[in-house]
Amino acid sequence: MLTDLLNDAWRALSDIMAPHGPAIQAAKSFAPSDYSIHFFLQIAIIILACRVVGWLGQKFLGQPQVVGEMIAGVILGPSLFGLLFPEFQTALFPKETKSVLYVGAQFGVGLYMFLVGTTLKLDHFQSKAKSAVGVSAAGIGAPFVFAILITPLLLSVPGLFTPGISQFNATLFMGACIALTAFPMLARIINERGLANTSLGTLSLTAGAFDDAVSWCVLAVVLATFGGGPGVAVLAIGGGVLYAVFMLIFGKRLLAPLGRAVEKAGEMSHTVLAITLMLYAMSAFLMDAIGIHAVFGGFLLGAFMPRGLFVEELKRKVEPMAVVFLLPMFFTYSGLNTRLDMVNSLELLAIALGILLVSILAKFGACWAAARLAGEDNRTALGIGALMNSRGLMELIIINIGLQKGIIGPTLFAMMVLMAIVTTVMAGPLFELVYGRKARASGELGGLSANPA
Repeated sequence: MLTDLLNDAWRALSDIMAPHGPAIQAAKSFAPSDYSIHFFLQIAIIILACRVVGWLGQKFLGQPQVVGEMIAGVILGPSLFGLLFPEFQTALFPKETKSVLYVGAQFGVGLYMFLVGTTLKLDHFQSKAKSAVGVSAAGIGAPFVFAILITPLLLSVPGLFTPGISQFNATLFMGACIALTAFPMLARIINERGLANTSLGTLSLTAGAFDDAVSWCVLAVVLATFGGGPGVAVLAIGGGVLYAVFMLIFGKRLLAPLGRAVEKAGEMSHTVLAITLMLYAMSAFLMDAIGIHAVFGGFLLGAFMPRGLFVEELKRKVEPMAVVFLLPMFFTYSGLNTRLDMVNSLELLAIALGILLVSILAKFGACWAAARLAGEDNRTALGIGALMNSRGLMELIIINIGLQKGIIGPTLFAMMVLMAIVTTVMAGPLFELVYGRKARASGELGGLSANPA
């Protein structure tokens, strides 16, 4: 009954918002396309859903706001909202509007990672270099070992991979997917729990960033050998390394005048803010253009930005809009491309659970073991393993590319989405269980930050 009432109500609203409806006709002189008027309603519903689901997750499940927002994005997509109210969901998010959401999503997640980069303590990384290298190597090596073991089985199941794909390409793709860490979510969980300035937070962020960069480079190799040409891999890997080295050598020196200008004026002027945002956009563009991802451009630039008053002013001016308005667009856009109903048999469910267990063992287990071997105490090593095991929407990005490029089929895509959601949802409670409670009891961790976005 409720479904029928909602669908009837939406049919009436859809008539108004249809391409030839009165609302669209009135907006034609102002809008570049018939569907641009949807954007405002989409944004209102996206923000409402993300705040409500995020609050419910914090209140009743102890999940960070970011995890609730990821779930809200999936809820707004075809997996739940579209399943219960198909006409409502289709009319609210017509395919013609996805390009607008895509631009906002990429800008939002890149800008957030730029802000996260400004909190990175490079001296912490230098003091923990041995641990960071070990965790990164384990977080990459173990997933590829497991990928070598499970890929032949997956190739034997029709429909998981595209027919004709080589075992080499399939193994590389699975290894990249399992090795991936939900870098934006990892960063936001660390920020929300007040760990951004700790050695554990910096070590996890650095290892996660390196693992993700390697995963994207491996994906570039797969695309190159799958039809993109060797130039794709050379450009992605070579360009990324050159940019990172350039920022490491010259970044702080070139950006220092921005910090001095803010310190001299006592605040960040509009001119300095404009220059900063322009530099962010160019850095994100460069990483996107060479085939890695815009978020790494933002993060690398942020890591070398001046500290002190500059960062305080930047976060005060930019962070609320990035977190509350732009970032939810990223979660929703990814959720619109997610179909969990594809895993619809016991055999497929068993395979999905197997992939989930292998992914957890490869990432959580390997990162924990590497941290212990590097000399970290057991609690810190478990905390690192719990954080590194989260995959989130960075996983959705890479498997969307795999689906669009014809590497995997819709069924394996759905399984990987399921793995991404479960490992991300479990990251917060697992971290709290193995690290947060004891750290809080000893006074090392104060809990969620005062402004948990």
